[in-house]
Amino acid sequence: MNKVLIEVSARHIHLTREHVDILFGKGHQLTVKKELSQPGQFACEEKVRVEGKKSFFPGVSVLGPERTATQLEVSLTDARSIGVTAPVRESGDIAGSGGCKLVGPCGEIEITEGVIAAKRHIHVSAADAQAWGLKDKQVVSVKVDTDGRSLIFGDVFVRVSDKFITSMHIDTDEANAAGISGEVYGEIIV
Repeated sequence: MNKVLIEVSARHIHLTREHVDILFGKGHQLTVKKELSQPGQFACEEKVRVEGKKSFFPGVSVLGPERTATQLEVSLTDARSIGVTAPVRESGDIAGSGGCKLVGPCGEIEITEGVIAAKRHIHVSAADAQAWGLKDKQVVSVKVDTDGRSLIFGDVFVRVSDKFITSMHIDTDEANAAGISGEVYGEIIV
C-alpha cells in the first residue's frame, strides 16, 4: 500500500527579485522564518497585502526562494471572497491566469497574471516513484479515511524528482472537505 503524508497549503505567494525590490525595498533579502518540507523551500517573515475587486487579505505569507515569475496561490473560496480569478493550474502555469494588487511596506504592484488555485499534487522522491511504479506527470487518485469525511481525491498530479521529499499538497478547501487536521496519510490509487 502506497501511503503518502498529506500537507495542507494555505494561501501564499512566491515573488520575483523585481517584485521583492518593489514591495520591500531595493536589495531586500527574504528572511527565513521556517524551513518547509520540500528541501530549499521556506516560509518568510515577510508578508504582503493582496487586494482583489471585492476585498483583501492583509498578511499573505511570502515563500522563498525567489522565483522567475510571481505566483499567488489561493483556494477557490479565497479567490471568491476577495474577487479575483484563480484558475486551477499546476504551479508555474500562470499564462492567462488572474491578477491582483500586491502591497508591501515599500511599494505596490498590480500583477496582470499569476493568481492560481494550485492543482492538488504529490511531490514524490525518485526512489519512492520507482518503488511504487509512479511516473512524473502521472495522474492518480488518493483515498483519505477521516472520521465522517472520508473521500477520494481524483486528478492528483504526480511530480517526481530526486530533490523531493514524498508528500501530497492540497489547499484549505480540499482539507476542509476531507476533515483533515493534524497528521493524515492517504493511499495512492493508480
